[in-house]
Formats: sequence, C-alpha cells, structure tokens
Amino acid sequence: MNLSPARKVFQGVADRRQMFRMFDRHTQRPNRFEGNDSALYRGEWFEIGQAEHDYMLAVLPPLWMRGGMFSMREFLTGSITSIFFTLSIDGRVRYFHGYCDLAAKASPALMRDAIIERESRPVRAMTREERLEHIWSSTHDAYRGYADGRFPSAQHGQRIVMMCASWQARDFKLLDELSDAEISAKLPVDLRYLPERQAA
Repeated sequence: MNLSPARKVFQGVADRRQMFRMFDRHTQRPNRFEGNDSALYRGEWFEIGQAEHDYMLAVLPPLWMRGGMFSMREFLTGSITSIFFTLSIDGRVRYFHGYCDLAAKASPALMRDAIIERESRPVRAMTREERLEHIWSSTHDAYRGYADGRFPSAQHGQRIVMMCASWQARDFKLLDELSDAEISAKLPVDLRYLPERQAA
C-alpha cells in the first residue's frame, strides 16, 4: 500500500458512528500489537459534523488548542494523535479529523493546508486512491480484511474486500487490484459517476 502524506479516507460528512469506526480503520491488521504502525495512520483525514467535533472537545482536556485546531491528549500509536480542525472553506465553517505525527512540529499545519487545498476545488472529483479508501472505510469488518493463506505469500497482509459476482459466488480480492468497474460497483451511487481527479 503506497501511502500519500495527507489523504482523504471518507467522502461526505461522517456521523458519530462512522467517526468512531474510522478512528481505527485498521483494527483487523495482522500483528496489530507487534510494531509501530504510525505510517498506516499518519496523514489520514475525513470530515465530521459540528456535533461530533464538539463532543470530542468535551471528552478530555485537549493536549493543546490553537488557530482553529486542537489535539487529543491520548496517542493512537507512537507520536500519532487525533487533531480536530475548524476551517472556513469557501465561506462555510466545516469540521475535520486527521491523524498527525506530533514528532514533526509542522504536521498539524500541513494537514490543515492539505485539507483546505483538497476541499476548495470548485468541481467534485475523486482520485482512484480516494475511491479505494472510501470503499475500505465504508465496508463492514465482516466484508473486508487482510490477505492470508488463501493468497500468495507476497500478498499476505495486503487489504482485501469481498466481491459478490452473484448470489452464490463470493470471494475476496485485493483492494488495490480492483478494476474501475469493480470500484464503481462498490461505491454508493452518488459517488459512482464523479469525475476522476489526478493525484497531486
């Protein structure tokens, strides 16, 4: 999996249930407690509502607050923690969650700038990576996982999703190897026909 520095992992505004699911989108990963998985989370972000933002602000006193953002006191892994943003984009106040590496002092500001750049475009569009990340984020745990003994050893640990060719034909396929038609079939209708955006 090739991870970009800042990447949108869910299209639309996540409600509270979706927000909590996405806080650990990688909970099923193999060897979860055996290493530093900072690279897996670093740079992930998605939009939330004001109620979800305010709820998280009230959970614990933040580690810090400044310039329309605050940091959670608890760290997910290594120096990665949740940063919550309040941003004015095109004259509208919006709220976001992102995972930043506080070992890099500029990480929250870079994340903020990446979100503003991504969300300020006049035409809605999605990259292939954003389509795949949305599929991963919105697929129930029972229908996604990580490649195991059913796959060649070189593919072990890569993300997989269930494909249903028909009522009786169900199998898992590597997420990164989905065809354009398979990606389209797994996206909700409102996202299916958005134009393709080239990755920055």
